[in-house]
Amino acid sequence: MNENSVRGFSRSVEYKITVIIVLFVLGFIAMLVSVCLGSMRFSIQESLRAIFSDDDSAARLIIWNVRLPRILSGGLVGICLSLAGCILQGVMRNHLASPSTIGVTSGASFIGYLTLVAFPGYYHLLPLGSIVGGFFTTMGIYLLAYNKGISPVKMILSGMAISAVFGALNDIIRSFFPDNIANATGFLVGSLNGVAWKNFSMILPYALVGIFLCFFLPSKMNILMLGDEMANSLGIRTESFRLFLIVVSSLLAGAAISAAGLINFVGLIVPHIARLLVGSDYKYLFPASIAMGFMMIIICDLIGRMILPVGEVSVSVVLSFVGAPFFLYLLRNRATK
Repeated sequence: MNENSVRGFSRSVEYKITVIIVLFVLGFIAMLVSVCLGSMRFSIQESLRAIFSDDDSAARLIIWNVRLPRILSGGLVGICLSLAGCILQGVMRNHLASPSTIGVTSGASFIGYLTLVAFPGYYHLLPLGSIVGGFFTTMGIYLLAYNKGISPVKMILSGMAISAVFGALNDIIRSFFPDNIANATGFLVGSLNGVAWKNFSMILPYALVGIFLCFFLPSKMNILMLGDEMANSLGIRTESFRLFLIVVSSLLAGAAISAAGLINFVGLIVPHIARLLVGSDYKYLFPASIAMGFMMIIICDLIGRMILPVGEVSVSVVLSFVGAPFFLYLLRNRATK
């Protein structure tokens, strides 16, 4: 097979579908390995028996009540952040955009903190607060960076400034209202430790709505990438569509943040790697990002649980060690082009 044939195959629909299937299979394997490994290790047979049987064994208690809700919640968080990153990169027309790099996560967490302080007995309102915070933060950054088009430099600088402000406000709330947010440890540090079935059930409806809406976006987002003039000529009201995309990305990012707190870089790394694998067509980019986001959070959380002999490292810390160098690499590449 010559070079041209290889390139042709790499651009083929069959290749992209194969890559997506492989990613989903790897995600399932990562989930299965994460179920088996931990402070107590179980075989695959023991793990499957614990999931599908109804006994009082130690494996059943640990896997069903601790590991499985943590893994499923983490996977759902990864999916939401990855899709939110894909959407924001399209809205901002900047591959450096993500919920963490432009400060959306900081704004969402701030309103989440306010929700916990104002309604301490209504923990189920946390996703709504985070979603509202993510929406207004994204809108603010978009408006600050918009000047007859989106300026990538203004967007990054606006996001950094807003993130710094919300970070300071978050510190103030943690200092003055420690009792109100004491039960939301994972939300505070960006961790999946202590995540249970109630957390999974809390974010599942919001995540499913956001994921469902993403199935209707690929064709229009592909057109939007052609430029505003072309998109308008093809019948897309670009500003209205961008507002809708901001709502969807806020829904996804807010749901993820309410379950696991400030988890950075997933929305930056995953869309980039997925784009390298399947191209920029959102019809394939979305499912590839779903599979990779699911897998990345599960693997990083497993590393955090296994890296220390006693205790664990939060998934946000593990992701920062991976994401920060990747972000600097992207910045350097863009600066040299």
